[in-house]
Amino acid sequence: MGISKTRVVIVTGDLVEQEVDAIVNAANSELQLGGGVAGAIRRAGGPAIQDECDAHGPVKVGEAAITGAGTLPARFVIHAASMSLGSRTTRESLRSSMDHAFRLAHQHEVRSIAVPAVGTGIAGFPIDECARVMAECLDHVLSEGWPATEVRFVLFGEDSKRPFEAAFWHVFRAPDGPAA
Repeated sequence: MGISKTRVVIVTGDLVEQEVDAIVNAANSELQLGGGVAGAIRRAGGPAIQDECDAHGPVKVGEAAITGAGTLPARFVIHAASMSLGSRTTRESLRSSMDHAFRLAHQHEVRSIAVPAVGTGIAGFPIDECARVMAECLDHVLSEGWPATEVRFVLFGEDSKRPFEAAFWHVFRAPDGPAA
């Protein structure tokens, strides 16, 4: 499994301050950078990101798009569209959008990526279920050969961190205990 070469980090912090190749945006299918994570990305990265989103056009719910990162310390923003504008995230839309996002990262030779708890804010998806879906999606893309060096899950607080730690231990644990 690819996880032995990939460092998975679960931290609390500010997504837009992460010095990585790419950050993931909790996006809507219209690629409008309104509130929540998307709004923080728009404010910190400047208008170039929204301009690229507009040029790209909408995507289907469950898909993802990649743009430059404007003035952010990352090179790319990968927009995981787990909901339509004003709608809710589902398990299937989250899984599909994250599979697409991780595939785009692989295709664009992203080696380090920072990921928020997509769908858990305005879109109302439960944090514990989000953590399980993220762990499963990451396991899948790493087993397909994505040579990521670090996947960093950047969360708002300790209450968000615990479900992610539990989910990743469950998915990536060795037969006799957690993976290193």
